[in-house]
Amino acid sequence: MPFLVESALLLGAAIIAVPIFQRLGLGSILGYLFVGVLFGPSLLKVFSEPDAVLHFAEFGVVMLLFVIGLELEPKRLWRMRARLLGLGSAQMVLSGLGLAVIGWMLGLPTGSALLLGFILALSSTAFALQVLNEHRHLTTAHGQSAFSMLLFQDLAVIPLLAVLPLFAGGNLGSASDIVFGLLKSLGTVAGAIVIGRMIFPRVLRLVARSELHEVFTAAALFMVLAMALIMQWAGLSMALGAFLAGVLLADTVYRHELEANIEPFKGILLGLFFMGVGMSINLELVWQNLLLVIGITAVLLFVKIAVLALIGFATKTPRHEIPALAAILSQGGEFDFVLLTAGVTVGVFSQNVASLCIAAVTFSMALTPFLYRFALNWGHRLSTTRSFDQEAIDDTPPVLIAGLGRFGQMIARVLKLQGINFVALDPNIKQVEFIRKFGSRIYYADATRPELLRAAGADNAKVLVIAVDDPEAALTIARLARQHFPHLTVYARARNRHHAWQLMELGVEHLVRETFDSSMEMSIDLLKGLGYPSSTASEAVRTFREFDNELFWSSYKHRNDNDALLESDRLAIEELYELFRKGQDNVEEQREKKEASIKKAARQGVKRSKRTQTDETTSSQESEQ
Repeated sequence: MPFLVESALLLGAAIIAVPIFQRLGLGSILGYLFVGVLFGPSLLKVFSEPDAVLHFAEFGVVMLLFVIGLELEPKRLWRMRARLLGLGSAQMVLSGLGLAVIGWMLGLPTGSALLLGFILALSSTAFALQVLNEHRHLTTAHGQSAFSMLLFQDLAVIPLLAVLPLFAGGNLGSASDIVFGLLKSLGTVAGAIVIGRMIFPRVLRLVARSELHEVFTAAALFMVLAMALIMQWAGLSMALGAFLAGVLLADTVYRHELEANIEPFKGILLGLFFMGVGMSINLELVWQNLLLVIGITAVLLFVKIAVLALIGFATKTPRHEIPALAAILSQGGEFDFVLLTAGVTVGVFSQNVASLCIAAVTFSMALTPFLYRFALNWGHRLSTTRSFDQEAIDDTPPVLIAGLGRFGQMIARVLKLQGINFVALDPNIKQVEFIRKFGSRIYYADATRPELLRAAGADNAKVLVIAVDDPEAALTIARLARQHFPHLTVYARARNRHHAWQLMELGVEHLVRETFDSSMEMSIDLLKGLGYPSSTASEAVRTFREFDNELFWSSYKHRNDNDALLESDRLAIEELYELFRKGQDNVEEQREKKEASIKKAARQGVKRSKRTQTDETTSSQESEQ
């Protein structure tokens, strides 16, 4: 069957099946697995070589690790080192020893059984993170612990691949060869970090200044794949290389733009990966050994759940989150397929043993969404509501500013002085680089794209400030906010009265006309410069401001009727003239009264002066006498 026909069938089936599974509450992963089983060698036989699909779809896992790396700035990753090493090593060692019983069930010698146990101790990064992302639980306590363990497991794949020949009785080579291999791996990682840190941001800066969006996307894909291939050349995991690339770019201004550009490729390739897993299930073998496969799956789930629950208790994880932690990592991992296949190649495992274990791992993956849903319900019953408990560890700032030009900068400075965190997005790379020097959290990104707003934290933010210069861009952002992030309170900069009305039509209630306030301030200064008293100038401008604001809101209903709008404005102007005429009459009256009081005070002052002089003369005469 031609490649294009196969691709069309897969995409068409996924378009139908995945939304159905999602609507039934089963999750998108099971939908992809179902499509894979349906088109795999066991049923419709559309794809006879699922390994080829899995090999290509592995880039989905690579993209996933890159996006996760973008969420972890180097400082944050360094803060995770204790959890990474402590939780990761404890889970691998305890689960590996416990799962060795599966190897003994299959008749393997002790060494091979232990190796199989450590292989099955790996969990699925793709499945676990996808489920956590779907439930938005990656920032919870159990989500953070699960991520630490998954990252350690990705690192553990390297030594597991290295020791496979030893368990097969193969020749590992001399000590110098082993040392050279380790140094090669460490040197590759160190070199990649140094070079990536120096080159990647500079390349992205040059591409961003070209203002060609498609070239920026191509540059992002190239860097991810280049780092992944370099790690693969050194005998390391491609996923590890992608993760390092993400971490290296996590604290740059391009973080959200990169995430938004990679997200579509990541989603499609991950879906293809899950379909490839479904295709690899040998239903005939499973049916012939159904009880054995069920037994392996049960042991796998029981041991890993018990170990993870024990780790949760030992690390004082909140009681209501322990079931979720145990469930999310209870399945086997995608690297099991790689390691089991490599084990068959070098003679550690037979093909039959590898096939049975792959079937059990796949079943455990399929059960993960159900187990996690059950664990969440169980944890909810265990939870107690306390004011000092926090469900999530989330440092998303409450304010998102779209556009950091002259208008947005003023708002940002006020927020910064008040200690309020914010994230700003601006598509001008020169502006971003300049403002970034002053310590502001500003990223190179176009806020008119919903995926970029989401990447910047719009799902968790409270307020969106639309401060862009382009009126059309402001309308687009407001429309996206109402459609995708209805919980956000939107404050918008309006170019003029009609632009403000357009924003109001989109549901924006907090508006500022960009020249209105500044013109009012200048009007006060102008009147004072013309000789008006300060109080009179301020009162005149205050009256006009209140009247114009009232007119602005009352004219909104006539915004699409020019005749009614003109008539409304004419009547309003007449009313304003009358208001000011009365105000002027009052001012004249008050001035006349004031002048009269001044004259009266002056006359009284003259009389007092004459009286004082008379008293002084009389006193002088009396003194002479």
